Amino acid sequence: MAKASTATSTAITSTIPATMRALVLHAYDLGSYGSLTLEERPTPHPGKGEVLVRMAASPINPSDLAALQGAHGGNKALPTIPGLEGSGTVVRAGRGYLARRLLGKRVACAAGEGDGAWAEYMVTSARFCSPLPSDFSDEQGAVRIVNPYTAWAHLQIARQAGAHAIIETAAAGALGQMVNQLAQRRGVRVLNIVRREAQAETLRGLGAKHILNSEAPDFDDQLREQCQRLGVRLAFDAVAGSMTARLLAALPPHGRVVVFGALAEFYSGETINMGASDLIFNEKRIEGFYLPLWVAQQKPLALLSMQRQLYRLGDLTQEAIQVRAPLEDAQQAIAAYEANMSAGKALLMPGKLPG
Repeated sequence: MAKASTATSTAITSTIPATMRALVLHAYDLGSYGSLTLEERPTPHPGKGEVLVRMAASPINPSDLAALQGAHGGNKALPTIPGLEGSGTVVRAGRGYLARRLLGKRVACAAGEGDGAWAEYMVTSARFCSPLPSDFSDEQGAVRIVNPYTAWAHLQIARQAGAHAIIETAAAGALGQMVNQLAQRRGVRVLNIVRREAQAETLRGLGAKHILNSEAPDFDDQLREQCQRLGVRLAFDAVAGSMTARLLAALPPHGRVVVFGALAEFYSGETINMGASDLIFNEKRIEGFYLPLWVAQQKPLALLSMQRQLYRLGDLTQEAIQVRAPLEDAQQAIAAYEANMSAGKALLMPGKLPG
């Protein structure tokens, strides 16, 4: 093996360039991504427990769009390289067993506290990487972290709470579909909240049985009735805003709403606003969920077990791809994805485009 330029890391090649191309965000501008530019940046070096990944593909997620506008929480210091997840090959490893065992392997990977995946190379924690099976393409691997891990976490939280039925909002999206399919395998009933009948039809096609349209005039009455009938005490909310209060009001005493997204705040500026009575007298509660914190709290062996099981369930965690674009076409890819998110992910391809 060739020695890297630092004594604390090992590389599989001596041809790692000193600089790389990366998309760099210079300002959190609401309603615009004009400050996102393609630039030449120094290729980073991994520290202890970290790896350097030569990126092959990285998706544009709704959470990426929120991060570009400073609405994702925990905003990074600017300028920064965006991109929450992707896939590639580990070409350099820092000290530590978890990092060294990944050297030379293709991985699905998530960004850590530093720069993200929209670049030719990314440094991240080895804990945020999952080796890809040989029959998984780079495109499949690029979307193997954020949604699959979150779906798994929802069902894990439900199991720990002893919940046999849960609510999922924004349920027709890629994540909601994964939750439904995983829940069916676990024997957990899902009360799905959507906004359009076409979304309900999508879920019915996956075998979902319990679906409510939040735009219906009697939605709140239906929600309360279904919570009682199905025994729902736990809700996972991607919408926030007034939806969080409506969910909490429908749940029985000791009900719990886990907020993991803020679509209402991102798109319309609507924040959570509710009275305190349910919290005080019915001991209901609201809490947050942030995937990187959840991952950091898991034991390494538990993460490895989760990764293996998710790969064995590959059919339930596949996502359609509607756009593939090089880094220089990022603005067009973002616009195409925003125009029709339900058509599938947009992938940024830092390396050579397939075909």
